[in-house]
Amino acid sequence: MILETEALAKRYRRRWALRDCTLAVPDGAIVGLVGPNGAGKTTLLHLIVGLLPPTAGAVRVLGGTPDAAMRSGRVGFVAQDAPTYAGLTVADHLRLGAGLNPRRWDAAAARQRVDRLGLPPGQRAGRLSGGQRAQLALTIALSKRPDLLVLDEPAASLDPLARRAFLDETVAATTATGTAALLSTHLVADVAYTCTHLVVVASGRIRLAEPITDPAGLERVVLDELGRAEEIA
Repeated sequence: MILETEALAKRYRRRWALRDCTLAVPDGAIVGLVGPNGAGKTTLLHLIVGLLPPTAGAVRVLGGTPDAAMRSGRVGFVAQDAPTYAGLTVADHLRLGAGLNPRRWDAAAARQRVDRLGLPPGQRAGRLSGGQRAQLALTIALSKRPDLLVLDEPAASLDPLARRAFLDETVAATTATGTAALLSTHLVADVAYTCTHLVVVASGRIRLAEPITDPAGLERVVLDELGRAEEIA
């Protein structure tokens, strides 16, 4: 398994954001993490990439700790709003990525991807469209040649065409390299279109984790599970 959590939990003062989270992600899987706002999705992803320490339980990424996995460069992370540096050009971002990931950075692939997507190397990120910034952030994450790609709703603010283009690029890149991916979203259609596995989170707990066998019926599965979670709460 490329990612495993066992009874993972996170508490902010008196409020539990995540409780008793046990999850296993197999190599090469594209996992859709679905749940309403405030369900605990971002907290879970931040625990996985080492931005937060757990209150209880354990998380293993690529067989070790999240910090070790991130330091190795084997995890690519694209946070919400696909953060980039507004004052830096596209070329500056690629140079920064190479400097931060000297052992794994694929400079040729990064340049080819930027050219194919039509991202002007001399353009500052602050002057790019939302879709272009998302693609730039994804390019940096993919050019590390990660074994695990973690995406925290990076396309949430994009229009439908830009969103579809972002998802297409994600699927193509991860499928070609065998990279596992964990995609957080509140849109079930994204998961049906993109993912091989489904994880439903509600009220800080994992309610369902299974392979996707019927993409057309996925929305009903998610709604039923969220409805049961609301009844329990």
